[in-house]
Amino acid sequence: MPAASRGVGVSRSSSAAMNVFERHLTLWVALCIVVGVGMGQLAPDVFQAIGRLELAQVNLPVGLLIWVMIVPMLLKIDFAALGQVKQHWRGIGVTLFINWAIKPFSMALLAWFFVRHVFAAWLPADQLDSYVAGLILLAAAPCTAMVFVWSRLTGGDPVFTLSQVALNNTIMMFAFAPIVGLLLGLSSITVPWDTLLVSVGLYIVIPVIASQLWRRALLRRGGGAFDRVTARLGPLSMGALLLTLVLLFAFQGRALMQQPLVIVILAVPILIQVFFNSGLAYWLNRRLGEKHSIACPSALIGASNFFELAVAAAISLFGFHSGAALATVVGVLIEVPVMLLVVRIVNRSRGWYERDGRHNQMPRTS
Repeated sequence: MPAASRGVGVSRSSSAAMNVFERHLTLWVALCIVVGVGMGQLAPDVFQAIGRLELAQVNLPVGLLIWVMIVPMLLKIDFAALGQVKQHWRGIGVTLFINWAIKPFSMALLAWFFVRHVFAAWLPADQLDSYVAGLILLAAAPCTAMVFVWSRLTGGDPVFTLSQVALNNTIMMFAFAPIVGLLLGLSSITVPWDTLLVSVGLYIVIPVIASQLWRRALLRRGGGAFDRVTARLGPLSMGALLLTLVLLFAFQGRALMQQPLVIVILAVPILIQVFFNSGLAYWLNRRLGEKHSIACPSALIGASNFFELAVAAAISLFGFHSGAALATVVGVLIEVPVMLLVVRIVNRSRGWYERDGRHNQMPRTS
């Protein structure tokens, strides 16, 4: 089994499958809100200076932090696993259908309904388009690293999990910009195509290529060397995410203090999206006769997001101060507790899933 997939086991213990940062991500994000807002109020000139450190509309400090976030995650992905997608073509088909035909478009609809209509009176009028854009960016980036954690907690098939992540990342290099551009245009939001394409190149294409070259170099030195490097990079990746959030909330502090309900409001369409996508994928896999160990990772990848990419793209396209950046951060805030709830649901519903016996008759993959 590839080195990256060896770590994708079948443990159902959250303490064993998630490190301290992953288990308490919501707490860390909450602390980042407090620290960022406080620092932004105490030293506004410092953060304004950081915000001006740009090249081609890309903030250089954040660009570096995003790379530290993304590359360790992409390093774990074995694109050779694409050869395995035919083994469970039904589950792969459901994954692709949910992630690319349903998820971005349903989020655009939910964002339009809740942000521009239901909650519009409670949100700053000049940020409505930006909030919608951030939610679209969040939904257009399928989950990468964290889906391995969710798969472990449900006893998901590790080879299938790896292959669907590799396939989604391949598609994302080509589909992210067109889908985001289309949905922003349909939402009457001006599409900064030059910045969008730069973001795709900077935060998807180049990191994918760099991580795969680094991966091959590490694996030539043996699986032990690969595992040691990825273990060391994990805390750096999470630390870069948290530092980015501190910067974001330092810029967003005044807006949050004036509109404290914004985070709760933005969480509503995200929560509906999570349960709708995961439930639909889970049900479709059952209807198509896929095993529970395939249905779980297929459902979970559609429910969670590559929020690191969404945050980076939102900052590049709309800036630190934008509602788009804040909307993507809300996705980070609720990711872990909501996904753990989805994990609990699919684990507890396994008896219902396999009740008619069709799924028990299918050969299992080791």
